[in-house]
Amino acid sequence: MNHIELFAGCGGLSLGLESAGFKLVMANELSPMAAETFAYNFFNENLEESCPESRVMWLSSNYEKENRKARLREDPRKFPELSENKSDFSENTELNGKLVVGNIVQLNQWLDRNPKQVIELRNAYGSEGGLDLVSGGPPCQSFSMAGLRQFNNNRNTLPWEFAKFVKTTQPKIALLENVTGILRAFDVDGKKFYAWFEVAKAFAQINYIPLCLHINAKYAGVAQNRPRFIFIGVRHDVFDNIYLQLNETEKNIYKQSISFVNDLKKGLNVEYGALPYFDVANDEHNDLFRNTFLSPLVKYKDKEFTVKDAIDDLRDEGSVKSQYIELINTSLMQDHRESKNLMNHDLRNNGIHVQRRFRIYQILQLLDSSTKKEALDLLKGKTNIVSDSTANKLLSYDYLIDLNKYARFSSINELISYFNDHQTKKQTQKALIPDQPAPAALSIPDDACHYHHDELRTLTVREMARIQSFPDQFVFRSKVTTGGKMRQFEVPQYTQVGNAVPPLLGQALGGVIKELLEKYLLAKL
Repeated sequence: MNHIELFAGCGGLSLGLESAGFKLVMANELSPMAAETFAYNFFNENLEESCPESRVMWLSSNYEKENRKARLREDPRKFPELSENKSDFSENTELNGKLVVGNIVQLNQWLDRNPKQVIELRNAYGSEGGLDLVSGGPPCQSFSMAGLRQFNNNRNTLPWEFAKFVKTTQPKIALLENVTGILRAFDVDGKKFYAWFEVAKAFAQINYIPLCLHINAKYAGVAQNRPRFIFIGVRHDVFDNIYLQLNETEKNIYKQSISFVNDLKKGLNVEYGALPYFDVANDEHNDLFRNTFLSPLVKYKDKEFTVKDAIDDLRDEGSVKSQYIELINTSLMQDHRESKNLMNHDLRNNGIHVQRRFRIYQILQLLDSSTKKEALDLLKGKTNIVSDSTANKLLSYDYLIDLNKYARFSSINELISYFNDHQTKKQTQKALIPDQPAPAALSIPDDACHYHHDELRTLTVREMARIQSFPDQFVFRSKVTTGGKMRQFEVPQYTQVGNAVPPLLGQALGGVIKELLEKYLLAKL
């Protein structure tokens, strides 16, 4: 099996698909910083060093090919137009096995002008049966419920650019991953606009049968409560063959999808509601996931891995690794070099004031909901008093007083003063809960602190990568973190991890696509 990866990032989805048996035909990524990590892990190529046979090509740049260092720090928002830049591309460029650094819009434009390369991509460079899969996760900040929800954000057009690339290359299957915020409607001039539904329409109009899912990465084995939207589109002629091999439950999954596409072909006005999405958390959809080709997505629904499973052994070098660590380190990156030293695990230095606040966060996670609300209001400066029951509960814990020195307060007034001294306007910062999967929003160091009493710090890149299911052999490159205006375009290591499709989820999705392709081959025999 083979695939093209769009919006590749550091390579989480590619890694998962590779472990499921997919070979990379080509990848595309906008950010040079994320591309640096991708090249290091998949091509064994250090982009900071010159490489005459590099598999990484810049579609557009303000810098010459030899000036690799400047290219790696280039603002991708300022990539010049194709006709004005120092591109590595020519009319004879071969893309097989390459990572293209550049804008998907410009890549689509380049393919429009180069039909020879389009034919080669459709044929997957001589692969029997042609191109199997185009996969990717378009940037999702403007869809995210944690973001600004900007309807007119330019990035909202990227799923449609994805569809344009699919129309050009004609893979058997298209796989698109995004945040669940895409399921929530935008209010546009008093009307509801459902982006996921419009994306499905766009693919249906280019002859792909849509299947829309609301899943959770934790059910695929990831130690994180990470709900995602998944779109799987099957080219109509391929679907006709697959349909012959489907069981009755699987045929029911596609019943409305078929009607949806047929109505669009007839030119009918298809309104929202004509196509469902199937929700893994909906008990009514349970059989649809467990007893069909979607089953890899719920393989671990009855065995969720926790934060402690993911990172506890890193506190005590030499301690027994969990089943989760064995899973990610043995089922992913089998064919890649192994790193003898644990990389990306440099502890971050937090000042004593921040450490004391982290201790408060740890305590907050141990409280019941009503007590926690009172304590949070105190920490945010919304109140200066607490109930007797909350006071007694808070006084039962020890607090960090000085470096590695803890103590309990003898009076509620002392404790209130302590909380007042550590007020913060940060809304999302919290301590992790060891016996639960991690929360979904983990992309910057400040998102969460460690759960252990003696680890009053933010997570390392490696710890966040573990939670996301990256194996220890996977090395993250470029800057560790960023800030200020640079945050608008830089994609440092923490962001690379947070933005990635978890590799175990990629592996599960690969299992789903693999079963569909096997049904296609069976029907063709």
